[in-house]
Amino acid sequence: MKYHPINPELFVNNRKRFMRKMQPESIAIFYSNDQMLRSGDTYHPFRQNSGLFYLSGLDQEDTVVVLFPDCIKEGYQEIAFIKRTSDYIAQWEGYKFSKEDAQRISGINKVFWLDELPQVLHELILLSKRIYLNTEEHDRFIPLTPSRNMRAARQLMEQYPAHKYHRSQPILKKLMMTKSVLELELTQQAINITGKAFRRVLEFIKPGVMEFEIEAEITHEFLRNRANGHAYDPIIASGANNCVLHYIQNNQECQSGDLVLMDFGAEYANYAADLTRTVPVNGQFTPRQREVYDAVLKILNEAKQMLVPGATLEEYKKDVVQLFESALIDLKLLTRKEIDGQPADAPLYKKYFMHGISHFLGMEVHDLADHYAPIQAGMLFTCEPGIYIPEEQIGIRLENNIIVTDEGPFDFMANIPIHPEEIEEMMNVQVLS
Repeated sequence: MKYHPINPELFVNNRKRFMRKMQPESIAIFYSNDQMLRSGDTYHPFRQNSGLFYLSGLDQEDTVVVLFPDCIKEGYQEIAFIKRTSDYIAQWEGYKFSKEDAQRISGINKVFWLDELPQVLHELILLSKRIYLNTEEHDRFIPLTPSRNMRAARQLMEQYPAHKYHRSQPILKKLMMTKSVLELELTQQAINITGKAFRRVLEFIKPGVMEFEIEAEITHEFLRNRANGHAYDPIIASGANNCVLHYIQNNQECQSGDLVLMDFGAEYANYAADLTRTVPVNGQFTPRQREVYDAVLKILNEAKQMLVPGATLEEYKKDVVQLFESALIDLKLLTRKEIDGQPADAPLYKKYFMHGISHFLGMEVHDLADHYAPIQAGMLFTCEPGIYIPEEQIGIRLENNIIVTDEGPFDFMANIPIHPEEIEEMMNVQVLS
């Protein structure tokens, strides 16, 4: 791994919290992600299953974690299984975890080789009455290909039909919604790296550069600072492209007079940052661009203050809509009369702002969460207002990452340049030099 070692107390505490939520005489089983085929005999870079990583920190393929808090066998309450290495594997694939490595990283004392899993797991399952399965339950996505956890779930249910089965995801969602101090430190690392990359591209952007060249500068800064890479496909959208919400082709030339919208974030130790900035290609906003930019920045500054304990996301979104409607009136894109007469099921602001204002952030850029639970201290959100005016070739989105505290929202990205004067000054200093 590129990142620095993580304090195993994070994973020890996460397991304790998870096991406290399990029903009596239950066993929970977590499989690592598959290695995903790219083409021929090559794979995409491996990314660990977030649930398994959250509970163990074991960032290696072919790993299984088993939790059985009521196990009658001494020492079998927490177990990890890892890939048995060999001289051949070491020569062709490189170093793999030893049992001692797995113990040190995870804080799990009992570690077996993966080829020992069938016999050990069979005995433990027969000692249990309930099995927790770690199936995929992301509310934004329905997978078409069964994962390793899903395949294992089907196999277990066929082999042990008399057991009762439960879902691990509801427990994981509730636990992962509120971040511990150690998690926030890892997230801050991802954010710091992302900020360095943004400052780097402010020095680089000028008329004539290609969008993919900007992406390359970001990637360079990520990797040299120990990030795993990008937390998601970066959006580098200049000109008309900045009105395309998930534009990832990044293959156009940046022209003088245009804006370039950049939505990117580093992943550090499997924790994501999520930043969006929009800057003028030539280093100077036009009056209209500046007018829209100021409106979006005002919404960001006001909306993030609404992320407080006790509020619901639905209430928060309704309050933010009012900010957008006022801004769109000021920008002469809508009138008060039009808004007062709009149909309830087709609000007019959605013509210019059609995505969500905030989402949970953590090990996934759209993190697991209960979207109907009240906002609590320790929750980490994005705040990402945008205004998109295709007919004017203006698409501006600004996004920061906000942690909810009992003392008020804390902006993790407050030190990353966002004010238009600062951006223009930083870009023009490079031009003059």
